[in-house]
Amino acid sequence: MSNSQASASTSAPSRRTFLASTAVAAASVAGGIPLLSGCSTEEGSGKGGTTSGKELKNLLPTYVASTVADPDIPSVNGSSPGYTKAPSAADLVVSVKGKPGHGGGYTMFEPLWGTPPPKNNAYYKAVNDALGAKISLQPQDGNTYGEKLGAVLASGDIADIVMIPLWEMGGRIHGAVSAKFADLGPYLSGDKVKKYPNLAAIPTAAWQMSVFGGKLRGLPMPLRPLAGVIPYYREDIFAKEGYQVPKSPAEFLALAKEITRPKSKVWACDDMWWSAQRFFGCPGEKPYYWVEKDGKLVHKVETENYLEALEWCRKLFAKGYVHPDAVAGKANDALTRFTSGQTLLYNDGDAKWYGATFEQAGPNPEFKIQGMDWFGPDGGDPVIYLDPPAQIWSFLNKNLSKDEIEEILALANFIAAPFGTKEQRLIDYGVEGVHHDMKKGVPVKNATGVRDVQDTYRFIASPQASVAYPDFPQMVEDYCGWMQRMGKFARKPLFYGMQIQEPNRYASLYTPFEDLAKDVTRGRKSIKDAQQAISDWRGGGGDRLRDWYAKLLDKNGSGA
Repeated sequence: MSNSQASASTSAPSRRTFLASTAVAAASVAGGIPLLSGCSTEEGSGKGGTTSGKELKNLLPTYVASTVADPDIPSVNGSSPGYTKAPSAADLVVSVKGKPGHGGGYTMFEPLWGTPPPKNNAYYKAVNDALGAKISLQPQDGNTYGEKLGAVLASGDIADIVMIPLWEMGGRIHGAVSAKFADLGPYLSGDKVKKYPNLAAIPTAAWQMSVFGGKLRGLPMPLRPLAGVIPYYREDIFAKEGYQVPKSPAEFLALAKEITRPKSKVWACDDMWWSAQRFFGCPGEKPYYWVEKDGKLVHKVETENYLEALEWCRKLFAKGYVHPDAVAGKANDALTRFTSGQTLLYNDGDAKWYGATFEQAGPNPEFKIQGMDWFGPDGGDPVIYLDPPAQIWSFLNKNLSKDEIEEILALANFIAAPFGTKEQRLIDYGVEGVHHDMKKGVPVKNATGVRDVQDTYRFIASPQASVAYPDFPQMVEDYCGWMQRMGKFARKPLFYGMQIQEPNRYASLYTPFEDLAKDVTRGRKSIKDAQQAISDWRGGGGDRLRDWYAKLLDKNGSGA
């Protein structure tokens, strides 16, 4: 799949920035995840409701693994499989016989990070022709997508297919899913999904997170297990300068001092706050920000790990090792600072591993991006919490007829075709000779393909995630190797795989901590200010939220 230069704001790195940067990296842990419950809040109730046990099991589609193509790099420790070689056009498998559509026409509302392709371009026409139906895409600016999405859902003028990412699920949007979109259970639950083999091959864990309001409503884009944040470094420059990859927070600081040369316009790193949290073993983001200690739920911000991560990151800023533009909060230019050599370390989502490699292959052939292995606070083994098994869904308008829903599901089955199929080659690379050319046995997009073949259709449905970039086989080996090594230390967070909407009265409790982290790491506030904010959080609803989650945990069991 092509790269998404996704970012979400012009401020310092936010969780949304990292989630958006992985939006097009179709990924997931392997199938067969133990069943956990999907949780939701019915619109307007403000109370948590759950779907669990046998009831949940009955909602989920039967998992039937795809047998289209064996990976060159198999899954190890839950890593995504890798493909380093591309089948010739003659060897591509046809996973959908004939045209799945029956001449229908449908609209889709979705985000796009980058310049929208021209309307009615040759790529859209080729895909619609292969589908036997027309999907009229309505791409929106991904950076302001949440605002537009909220307005559209409130207006009632809703497209036939709507993509909603996890990071936009706050407030009324989460509740609107149950009110505005169709129940897909009658079409996909249990063995019904076998009518759509490519959808049946989507891992169970991703489907589990597609349960909203007690119904199977979403078509998921599975996620790679550790896709959210990767600490990258410039391996080419490290080799040239003789720098050693750090293996502890202390070594990182020492290396940062060695690298930083402001007069030469070189700084060690960008804002490393998201990496800092993993270096110090912090749990993840909502709803994964709880750990269990001595039989009690402890929030991420209440842990010593969190304060230690803040203090370590504050030192990076205080000592001048962070690029001045990152200090100023210009997060959208982080990749440019990294590829230009102004910074040698930066963190971002996994889409940038391929994206930067592809982007720099022509103008900077010596460029080599590499993922740094995670380490613990003292340089020992890290504690890494898995990312959600899915964080993007498409939903079908509840006003669609049964025949229309079945046609869209047939189209989604085509679009979710895995690597090695004729359908996947068309969706990801367009038409040979028009959007891509075969070079040394590998499909390579030309200028038209780069412009037009963007990650749009994959938002409807995606296959089990793989690392399939045969144009850069070494990058595939590097990324898969990194996942395999890090997978040894990965663990499921509490509430793993659960689709949770917190009661409205608690929904914004955690929000101030993102700005607080920026202020503390940049020296505008102190660790004491952070401790006071934590105390205020407890008294302002945090303790009550803890009780709410504790009841949820008692009812459904731990995902750890």
